[in-house]
Amino acid sequence: MSIKKINNKIIIGLTEFVTIYGEEKKKIRARIDTGATRSSMDTNLAKDLHLGPILRRKKIKSAHGSRLRPVIEAEIELEGKKMMTEFTLADRSHMKYKILIGQNAMKKYFMIDPSRE
Repeated sequence: MSIKKINNKIIIGLTEFVTIYGEEKKKIRARIDTGATRSSMDTNLAKDLHLGPILRRKKIKSAHGSRLRPVIEAEIELEGKKMMTEFTLADRSHMKYKILIGQNAMKKYFMIDPSRE
């Protein structure tokens, strides 16, 4: 599939494959979440890829209340665009998507088309 752009921004859907670069690289389907200010990654996925170090801790509000979460930086690739972005770490083992891509990673390069598969 060719990459479509509007106003020099890449059009993405609500789920996309993301490649994460750590000690090894891993391609995984991620949930694109325009309502999330920050991106989030499963703690065990970050551990498996040997990502880190923890840069700081950030207070995050979610449906489960406010929590202090570790923040790491990781290199990812989404629709051919490589970038460094920050992720908060959380236990996402019970969730369908181990990575959630938030506004911090999207606003500069991407636009979302919810109808795109």
